[in-house]
Amino acid sequence: MKVFFGSPGRISGLLLRIGQCSFAAASIGVMVSAHGFYSSTAFCYLIASMGLEFLWSFGLACLDFHALRSKRSLQNPVLVSLFVVGDWVTATLSLAGACSSAGVVVLYSRDLDYCGKMLPCTRFQIGVAFGFISWFLLAVSSLVMFWLLGAL
Repeated sequence: MKVFFGSPGRISGLLLRIGQCSFAAASIGVMVSAHGFYSSTAFCYLIASMGLEFLWSFGLACLDFHALRSKRSLQNPVLVSLFVVGDWVTATLSLAGACSSAGVVVLYSRDLDYCGKMLPCTRFQIGVAFGFISWFLLAVSSLVMFWLLGAL
């Protein structure tokens, strides 16, 4: 049984999942609190993808917590392959949401000059930044799961 940083059933894995949940929730909170977020489909997609990431990461954090508490191993091939597929799908959707929202923020702030007058672009930028941080933590988990699947 291989032990990697961020493996399921380890403290580092639990901390990665908690970080993903926290930054996804922060991204959702900042975007929803910004006036006019509904004016862009990309912002709505970011909220939806961060919601999916929050649910996925929260579920796996609960599973990690249970495994740590009961001292059980989560490293069997079927379970790890499920984690790999779920992490990669969620990471792809989160990256797409963050990138599309970042493009819209750049369009609003630099090309159309909507910032300050009509829309709170600073909040949009903070929400997108939280989305990218959440995606980065999920990408780390995805790579660890992929390495772990190859090692099993």
